[in-house]
Amino acid sequence: MIPSTHLPSGSPGLVGFRERVEQAIRVTEHLNTLPYDDQDAIQAAWSELTGQPVDPTFRLIPPVYSDHGVNIRLGRNVFVNQGCRFNDTGGIELGDDVMLGPNVSLITSGHPVAPSERRNGITHAPIRIGRNVWIGASATILQGVTIGDDAVIGAGAVVAHDIPAATLAVGVPARVIRTLT
Repeated sequence: MIPSTHLPSGSPGLVGFRERVEQAIRVTEHLNTLPYDDQDAIQAAWSELTGQPVDPTFRLIPPVYSDHGVNIRLGRNVFVNQGCRFNDTGGIELGDDVMLGPNVSLITSGHPVAPSERRNGITHAPIRIGRNVWIGASATILQGVTIGDDAVIGAGAVVAHDIPAATLAVGVPARVIRTLT
């Protein structure tokens, strides 16, 4: 598990934060109007959101949501089902052949837990998802988590700790229930 970083309000790390959020909202609003059959336009909008070219094997079913977009890195042959949320302030990396089920949430940021600090900045840490990972419908992956290659995350799971490669993790909080062969 990667420890989170705390950015207090007014810190240099938050300069341009609002503008990046507003740009991501504009781009995802446009992307969400595109039909699934127009993958070229979806890929172009995704490239605009992330600021980088997208592999032609990338597939996405709108709608999708992101708070920045510029902190998302995708491998080849990634599939994103409808309703997924990329809260990418801390950075999100998806390896080759990753599949995200409907309504998956990748949440890389939050707020300090202490009541006196909660409204004074954000915490964030990257999410790293290895090659050939399948994340089931409505699963939530939290900041600082790494999921190893070939793992499966069950539908509805909440992943707050690293998941080893080639394992099946389910539940709230997610726990490994078996090794995959």
